[in-house]
Amino acid sequence: MEATNALHKKEFFKGDKVLWMAIIVISAFSIFPVYSASSNLEYIVNSGTTTGHVLKHTGFVIFGLLIMRGLQFFRIEVIGKLSAILLFVTVILLFLTMITGQQIDGASASRWITIPGTPISFQPSAFAYLMLIIYLCRYLTKKIQRERLPIENLIYVFGPILLVFLLVAKENGSTGLMILLVSIIVLVIGQFKRKYIFGFIGTAAVFISVFLFIAFNTDLIKNNRVHTWKSRIETFTNSSKNSEVEDEATKAKNYQVMQAKAAIVHGGITGMGPGKSALKQMLPQSASDFIFAIIVEEYGYIGAFALIVMYMIIIFRIVIIATKIPIFFGSLLVISIGIMIFVQLAVNIAVAVNLIPVTGQPLPLISYGGTSILISYIQLGLVLNVSNRIQVYDEEGIGKQQSVEEINDIA
Repeated sequence: MEATNALHKKEFFKGDKVLWMAIIVISAFSIFPVYSASSNLEYIVNSGTTTGHVLKHTGFVIFGLLIMRGLQFFRIEVIGKLSAILLFVTVILLFLTMITGQQIDGASASRWITIPGTPISFQPSAFAYLMLIIYLCRYLTKKIQRERLPIENLIYVFGPILLVFLLVAKENGSTGLMILLVSIIVLVIGQFKRKYIFGFIGTAAVFISVFLFIAFNTDLIKNNRVHTWKSRIETFTNSSKNSEVEDEATKAKNYQVMQAKAAIVHGGITGMGPGKSALKQMLPQSASDFIFAIIVEEYGYIGAFALIVMYMIIIFRIVIIATKIPIFFGSLLVISIGIMIFVQLAVNIAVAVNLIPVTGQPLPLISYGGTSILISYIQLGLVLNVSNRIQVYDEEGIGKQQSVEEINDIA
């Protein structure tokens, strides 16, 4: 037993080694497209220098890897128990963002909040999203042990979901919809009663429809981004028609999509080579939301396929870890994080290839931006935490000596 504990204390790459490898490979690769695409921030947004941006990104990568490793020192159950408090804190930060939020790097919405006395800013919505999912996993774990009253489900499940959705959707509709979607999937996987889920979906649909009707037809709701969402959907619909005759206004709205398509086509099978993108200066948000298009242009379809394979390895290992851990909370949390990563990945790539309307979702572990990349490392750090527990259970025989109910009671 002591030898086993000593081994785990000395080992740096705790947890699933294949997952560690995939994360490190993508992290190292991210420096190259960010270095290339960040020149857009220097020349278009007039912010910083290319070297400064890549050094900043590299710093976030190193810091993120250290956070991911540092999470191995905490028991996953402790994080679950703290989730309600952390969710409350992030909700407060979302309220503050509504009042004092600011725009960064040409973004069209005020989603960032600055830490007083420092130049450091971050997006509370990303942390609120993660804390909400951890909180739901914790609640569903405890619900298995004790049947909750209907009023408890309304207050402790749907209340936080709607609150976070409303606060986030005001400035970031796509993330708000992702929060609703992933939350519902977590409830389904967590064995929540279907009647509550369908009731919630129906109620949410009614309220969203009423909100949209009021926003489009009256002046009661001011300073909202509903018209931006509508414009993006209309732009996507018009671009899908491939009309040969477009007015100047339509061409202007389609500009991002057209440049992304051009970058992908320009890359071809083998790509133009690292740093040789011809369209990075003309594609807005080329270092963040549209970085996948730059990757295809520079590394070709082959490089893009290799990157997607690395992401699929991460998703596959997450599924394997979720099926092996005997703790219900750990299993549900891991698969929920896998869903979060997959949805974000799918949305980013779908936008780049014009399968869905334009929306601001970064490419996990690659896109330039401190908040998004640190959240990805925190998510994967939690997964590695659970995978490390599997190794301990296998070596010490805990999974065989205790029943699943006893183990879950620890959570």
